[in-house]
Amino acid sequence: MSPSGRATDVVVIGGGHCGLAMSHALSQRSVDHVVIERGEVANAWRTERWDSLRLLTPNWMCRLPGQAYDGRDPDGYMSAADVAGFITRYAARVRAPVAARTTVLRVTTMDEGYRVHTDRGDWSCRAVVLANGACARPALPQLAADVPASVAQWTAKSYRRTADLSPGGVLVVGASATGLQLALEIQKSGRQVLLATGEHVRMPRLYRGRDIQWWLLASGVLDQRIEEMDDPMRARRLPSPQLVGTTERTTLDLNAVRQHGVEVCGRLSGIRGKRALFSGSLRNVCALADLKMNRLLDGFDAWARGQGLDREVADIRRDRATEVAASPRLGVDLGCDVRTIVWATGYRPDYGWLDVPVFDRRGNLRHDRGVVDTPGLYVLGLPFLRKRKSSFIHGAEDDVSEIAAHLFGHLDRAAGLTRRGDPVLT
Repeated sequence: MSPSGRATDVVVIGGGHCGLAMSHALSQRSVDHVVIERGEVANAWRTERWDSLRLLTPNWMCRLPGQAYDGRDPDGYMSAADVAGFITRYAARVRAPVAARTTVLRVTTMDEGYRVHTDRGDWSCRAVVLANGACARPALPQLAADVPASVAQWTAKSYRRTADLSPGGVLVVGASATGLQLALEIQKSGRQVLLATGEHVRMPRLYRGRDIQWWLLASGVLDQRIEEMDDPMRARRLPSPQLVGTTERTTLDLNAVRQHGVEVCGRLSGIRGKRALFSGSLRNVCALADLKMNRLLDGFDAWARGQGLDREVADIRRDRATEVAASPRLGVDLGCDVRTIVWATGYRPDYGWLDVPVFDRRGNLRHDRGVVDTPGLYVLGLPFLRKRKSSFIHGAEDDVSEIAAHLFGHLDRAAGLTRRGDPVLT
């Protein structure tokens, strides 16, 4: 290692739940490391979430290695502040060596590892774990640049509350969990909302008396591995299911938001001058979402029968098909009927400071289930990284366990040592 700067075995970038879970794994093996966080622990949950946001998973599912849910409402859904508190307590419990309020400026290679340049000095290390999350920057479509200057634009990351929006109509683009939640909240504030709807994943909040996440977990769906998928890239791009966490455990779907006055339109297909254009495929998109939902529920029913659980769960009841207007709107005037656009079109990770040749032609990180395409570099926290549950807080445990095994092997090789009996990642 270079004698300049501070030296350690591993630098973990990101002090969220994934970075801290990796810190716990490293500490258990007495591996020297540091967790670099640009703000405080759980910074994104503290500063980059809208006020009313709650998790899509019930509290009993929120666990990390060495820490289960520690609150009094296991069937509820944590707010962003609750999540921040849960992660902060975890950092204290595992005694994570966090370098807070430290910004990573650049990561470069060295002869024996990496140099991590920060605004508070440099670190040299043998391995780097990228755990800064998948939601670093909003994924805006190119047509966002065509929106007239008279129309205010917000993203799910910049939006906080309805009071911040200008008066007038609002177009919410995206019908995943975020899009539906924001559309309903804004509609209830007295503004007329249009919801541009493309491909989406429909799910009931409760099915046969159990939370839908219970079914996904118990039946093994969340444990499906990425290598089992016919199209891994598509599996990783699927939108989050249409769910919301409320005390009433209500279902949130297109039927629900229409009942409150939200006008559901097709996918936003273009902007011509001051007019936004919508696709005419809304009916087909909704029919496909209904079909996939019922196939999933059929699978749950078959699993319950096979497990002998039919008497322990409620009778089979299905929500009605998605209702679509006879002639859905195909366009709207921007600046007149719509004064604000809220983009609920997902997020992308940000590795702009990673000065290592590990990106493809589209700028995506080249990795195999978290093992990046260069020795000693790893990534955590991406959708469906190894299992379908990778996106959830509780999904970090399995991902970290497997990736840490590979990391330990790398450190052993780098040190010229061989530990027998350590698991090998395949």
